[in-house]
Amino acid sequence: MRYSNITRGVFLRRPNRFIAEVELDGHKETVHVKNTGRCRELLVPGCEVWLTAPGTPGRKTKYDLVAVRKSDGVLYNIDSQAPNKVVLEWLQRQEGLKVTPEYTYGDSRVDFYMEKIDGGGGPCRYLMEVKGCTLEIGGVGYFPDAPTQRGVKHIRELIKAKKEGYQAILGFVIQMDGVTEVRPNTGTDPEFGIAMAEAAEAGVEIAFFTCHVEPDSLEITAELRA
Repeated sequence: MRYSNITRGVFLRRPNRFIAEVELDGHKETVHVKNTGRCRELLVPGCEVWLTAPGTPGRKTKYDLVAVRKSDGVLYNIDSQAPNKVVLEWLQRQEGLKVTPEYTYGDSRVDFYMEKIDGGGGPCRYLMEVKGCTLEIGGVGYFPDAPTQRGVKHIRELIKAKKEGYQAILGFVIQMDGVTEVRPNTGTDPEFGIAMAEAAEAGVEIAFFTCHVEPDSLEITAELRA
């Protein structure tokens, strides 16, 4: 996934979860933050950030903040829409796999439905929910960085789908280089950790999508399984 344009800035502050103030070409610019998570360890005053200008008519802000360089030099993509985009690109490159994004399952909408012909000639059905990981501690990714009832609900749906005969996958897109696994952030959201453990016990597969990050791009490099 590549952004059509990219501009470097310096982060100043984040008045609320939707906007940030950035120094850009010597002036202060209010920009949209494409991630409602806390990102406290990333968005530190003085850090380098990268912005895009989508050019959407009627916007209150010209730029979206999509990437940040942490104090240790590692670049993070924090665009919450990017994980689904790069997973779709990845899945569409897999031979013999039919992919349907935003699939209606019961009363819910699941990120991806997939079909693949198995060895016996019948279709194997998959449902996948995707989460983006931007929190790293000691070389390990953690999710979430803020409590997420929605995330817990998604896991419960995958458990239900597994019981109904689907192959169910919980996928984590690791939006930084150098990290190969994601663990539940039980200190921040104990319920998510419980739900993730129940999912693994029920046979839901846990997938880690490792990535390479540039200021203007995010690319999946491998798919690993827990």
